[in-house]
Amino acid sequence: MPPLNDYELRVLGALVEKQISTPDYYPLTLNALVNACNQKNQRDPVVSYTESDVQRALESLRDQRLAFLFDGAVSRVAKYGHSFPKTLNLDPPETALLCVLLLRGPQTPGELRSRSAHLHAFESLPAVEETLQRLATREESLIAKLPRLPGTKESRYAHRLGGEIKIEENAATESPAVSAPAAPPSPPTPLDRVAKLEAEVASLRQELSELKTQFSDLKKQLE
Repeated sequence: MPPLNDYELRVLGALVEKQISTPDYYPLTLNALVNACNQKNQRDPVVSYTESDVQRALESLRDQRLAFLFDGAVSRVAKYGHSFPKTLNLDPPETALLCVLLLRGPQTPGELRSRSAHLHAFESLPAVEETLQRLATREESLIAKLPRLPGTKESRYAHRLGGEIKIEENAATESPAVSAPAAPPSPPTPLDRVAKLEAEVASLRQELSELKTQFSDLKKQLE
């Protein structure tokens, strides 16, 4: 499979997440998918994609048999689904971990276990590590274990769906400085607290807009 670009990775991850976590609203309209890509929670980095960005990514994913235009029911608007597990021959635990890696970047096994809970309930940390091992040792490896960063106890894992990982760049951009102890953070000012509250309100408004859109789509199907 050719490497996916950042737009394709985010669109694919959003489709997989919504299909598992909110199946009643799946498949997704283009508008709902744009909102899923751009939501501020459970995303790293946070992006601001347009409908054109997402549409182009969908067309490419369809060419690679990773996404499809849903035609299983009468609907006034086009809806999209994914065939990620089928195309890559993934089981539910593998699908869940790859989805979280697609949406949130490199993470430790502990982070992956907690952040994938809404997609798959791993019984223990060893169960996560066993799944990561399967993904890493496939004939075409889908993840890589990154070198442990200075000052950290756990190694992180990253997906390979975007091509080979440039480990040196990853370490350089994310490794904490070790030459001198960091100064203690300054207490937040009133303006900082206001800005944080405004950001949280904006995020809640976006999520509410997404829910309204999904409800409207569902209502149209039932009419």
